[in-house]
Amino acid sequence: MKTYELNVSGRVQGVNYRKFVFDVAQVLNYVGYVKNLPDLSVQVVLNAEFEEDLEFFISKLHEGPLFAHVENITCQCIELHHFEDFEIIRG
Repeated sequence: MKTYELNVSGRVQGVNYRKFVFDVAQVLNYVGYVKNLPDLSVQVVLNAEFEEDLEFFISKLHEGPLFAHVENITCQCIELHHFEDFEIIRG
């Protein structure tokens, strides 16, 4: 199991993008969180066991909800974190 940090840029705030990420993560049984960042990007931190599954997740993030426009997604492996579930961090 590894923990990954993804940063999604583009038109991803104010378009239900965090809810979209939450729904995809729930379907794939991921644990972690999604939150808006001050620079108008969205951060996703999650645990994934297989890189193939992570690639599928990232491909879904590129699609996004109806009014989103994803310009770029960066992904890096970070120190392992343990999460109980997947949540939307507000604020």
